[in-house]
Amino acid sequence: MPETTPQPPPHPQWENGWAPDTSRAPGTRRLWLAGTLAIATIVACGTAIAVSHSTPDRASARPVTDAATDNGPGLLSFASPTASGSATQPKGTSGMSSAVAAADPSATATGAQHVTGGPKASPSAAKPSKSSAAGGGSDGSGGSSGSGGSAPQTGTDRTSVRSVNYPERYWHVSDGFVKLDAPRGSESRADSSFTVVKGLANSYCYSFRMSDGRYLRHSNFVLRAMSDDGSSLFKQDATFCARTSSYSGAVMLESVNYPGRYLRHQNFQLKLDPYQNSDLYRADSAFRLTDPLA
Repeated sequence: MPETTPQPPPHPQWENGWAPDTSRAPGTRRLWLAGTLAIATIVACGTAIAVSHSTPDRASARPVTDAATDNGPGLLSFASPTASGSATQPKGTSGMSSAVAAADPSATATGAQHVTGGPKASPSAAKPSKSSAAGGGSDGSGGSSGSGGSAPQTGTDRTSVRSVNYPERYWHVSDGFVKLDAPRGSESRADSSFTVVKGLANSYCYSFRMSDGRYLRHSNFVLRAMSDDGSSLFKQDATFCARTSSYSGAVMLESVNYPGRYLRHQNFQLKLDPYQNSDLYRADSAFRLTDPLA
């Protein structure tokens, strides 16, 4: 009996009549599906990242609140500058300018062009009035009511200069230096009264002359009473420009040849110091013109 080799059965057809395609390698469809899924995943991730970057962060979208207008609690300190601008430097002329206008009518129209440029003024600083303070009484404390004193006419009236933060003390020449002292006897009162004249170096500023003809001038940044030697340096050292103070009815006096330096008292000694952004400096450099003590 001859031996017969069994033949493999033909590929069975599927129930729907479809036969598998034997021309392609097995698993190709799965690879296509996996690739498509990977591409879709990458596209979805990229879209999510783009959307997240385009969405503003809540913290950055929060409006910034200005420290000057924020009334809520925070880290504001007493040293923070106020909205009123009191930390800025003074500028311009004060009530003393009326004296120049009376002596020289043209000063009103052109004076501002000749005054040495000063630091910027506080927008809220009150412009001193012509009547700045009352004359000091026998105890040196008179005039706190703010009446009876007026800015002197240059070259005619005498005046005394009173400290704002030590209202019982006035400019007083002692041993050739100008100090801040309480008035005492008649001789002391005479040395605390001056004639305000047009500035020796700038007619739109001021110089202070004593009854014996000496002028107040700074030397080594210390205010002294000295005789005019006729030099240009002396004229500049003895000329001061009035600037508006942050204290009502008071002035600051800026050196004409050292702009930015103002007369202030320190340890009751009058000296010329650079402007400082502090309440103490502004108080030490603010003075009121009063009726003469003598």
